[in-house]
Amino acid sequence: MRTESATATITRAVTVAAGVFAPGHLGELTQYLPFELVDDVLEQTKTVQRRLRDLPSRVGVCFLLALGMYPRLGYARVWAKLTAGLAGMDVPCPPEKALRDLRRRLGPAPLKALLEVVAGPLAQPGTPGVRFGGLRTAAFDGCNSVKAPDTNRNRWWPGRIRYRMGFAGYPALRLMTLAETGTRGLLGAAPGSAADRDEATVARRLLPLLRAGMLILLDRAFDANAFPGEVAATGAVLLARAKSTRHPYVLSHLPDGSYLSCPDGLKVRIIEATLTMTGADGSRVRGGYRLITTLTDHRRFPRRRGGPALSRALGDRAGIFRAAAHPARRPCAALG
Repeated sequence: MRTESATATITRAVTVAAGVFAPGHLGELTQYLPFELVDDVLEQTKTVQRRLRDLPSRVGVCFLLALGMYPRLGYARVWAKLTAGLAGMDVPCPPEKALRDLRRRLGPAPLKALLEVVAGPLAQPGTPGVRFGGLRTAAFDGCNSVKAPDTNRNRWWPGRIRYRMGFAGYPALRLMTLAETGTRGLLGAAPGSAADRDEATVARRLLPLLRAGMLILLDRAFDANAFPGEVAATGAVLLARAKSTRHPYVLSHLPDGSYLSCPDGLKVRIIEATLTMTGADGSRVRGGYRLITTLTDHRRFPRRRGGPALSRALGDRAGIFRAAAHPARRPCAALG
């Protein structure tokens, strides 16, 4: 019993800057966002502090990133997390007003530039669930659940989403991302407002990120008008789930059971598939899907080959925003 109750102390060293720059770190995550990178982004966006204060701009960037890791905590408690591993150092203890002014002084430009630098695929050649038929799989996905304070300024730009029963209670930010399946690494993100009619309107801002050799997975919200044709025009291949109301006409039947069609002037192949997806908790979801793809070569991409691999890729789309909405349970270990 005495052995089972024994405890052990684990310590590790974290390298931080000296002086007022000490809170400008993210613990283990600093290796992905080194000081030099943050300073370069601040210089390019012309947001470096004009005079050295207790809260320099580099510290402000790390503080804003920490706010994203702890979305349910206030400014003071997030600052306490950021400085928890700096015991014995003379670090400032600013009031929340000072932290708010720091956030306003930086603005969105440094974080936007930082995202453009670090966003990209994370998969290695042997990573499972990131490729199909030699194509790198990625998916568009979005949400309307990022709430903003109900102020006049927020009601003017993000606006309140209008649902069937009326307007939402708070202004909501429409967020669209392009993510790598398998790793859920962000390739890009774009915000939208209530004025944007649908998800495809916001997703068009991310089309420059598409390249040849990519297989883009689209949900039925993107199966409308000319958006699939715009995706195909980038050189990327698409696989979209069609709406149940869409009934494409048949140009010709193929030996594997699929058929060719030409909706909105885009030559595609239609696959009637039954997919079974198994969740992490063992639950299984089974249903029929009508898939639209520009993979028209049924010999190289037969329907029976696509089933397991494509179902895994399609199933991973649902987890992209679950991961975003529920960050790591214990991020304080990263901040140390």
